[in-house]
Amino acid sequence: MNGGGACIAEARRFAADFLARARTGHGVPVSARATDLTQLVVSELVTNAHKYAPGHLLLDLRITDAVVVVCVHDSVGVRPEARPVDPSRVGQHGLEIVMAVAEDFRVDLEPAGKRVTASITLAP
Repeated sequence: MNGGGACIAEARRFAADFLARARTGHGVPVSARATDLTQLVVSELVTNAHKYAPGHLLLDLRITDAVVVVCVHDSVGVRPEARPVDPSRVGQHGLEIVMAVAEDFRVDLEPAGKRVTASITLAP
């Protein structure tokens, strides 16, 4: 992905299509909730990469052990940090949301930036 503003909507569609193909083409049980949460996580992670990391980003989706693993690679080798709770703050809650809905969340620094990974359970 080129990291432009349209990449966020493109990434959400890609995630929905990926899960639909897994369900219909490969018989993987994917709940509607899993699709919604995956699109939310993809949207938040791609938005963060778009806002804070110049250049290209890479979205990688894979299914393993009844979860969809969402990885976003970007060019900035700095760990994102969830902000302290502030009910009056408008926006900038994306990382908190991802951490709340993901089964697993991690950030790995790499030579050319970082990889942010979140896992979502596919079926209830």
